[in-house]
Amino acid sequence: MKKITLICFAIMAIAFSTNAVAQDNASASVNTTANVITPITITGGSALSFGDIVGTSSGGTVTVATDGTRTASATDLTITGTPGTVSAASFTVNGADGYTYAISLPSAFDISNSGGTATMGVGTFVSNPDATGTLTGGTQTVNVGATLTVGADQAPGVYTNATGMTLTVNYN
Repeated sequence: MKKITLICFAIMAIAFSTNAVAQDNASASVNTTANVITPITITGGSALSFGDIVGTSSGGTVTVATDGTRTASATDLTITGTPGTVSAASFTVNGADGYTYAISLPSAFDISNSGGTATMGVGTFVSNPDATGTLTGGTQTVNVGATLTVGADQAPGVYTNATGMTLTVNYN
């Protein structure tokens, strides 16, 4: 009986004395996805127009706000009763619904009369929305206003710039 017990203990010792094997590697996987969104685009709408301005001996500034209202640094620069066409510039931005985008306003530039002999400066640009917009339903209108510097005894004529006014937008 002792022999059998001894043999049983020996078999059990051999069976339970195997080395534990540690796991030396592991792996997992994840999905790979990409979401292609609508490219951002911008189209020009109405022009920035300062309306009719009177060339005075002192000059001054005329500002068109983003809502299209006009103010002048001197009352004799503008004619209240017949202002001419006054409007803020408008642009339509299209892209992916709910995405935000940054607005880069133009640098100051000059506009010149048809003969190219006289110029006025356009600068201090403002936009609505301000610096960032959100594409609700994939679209948004951006209005841009600015300030026009009118020189003393500014020469009469229609003033424009050859390159237009550029507004740049990009996704945030």
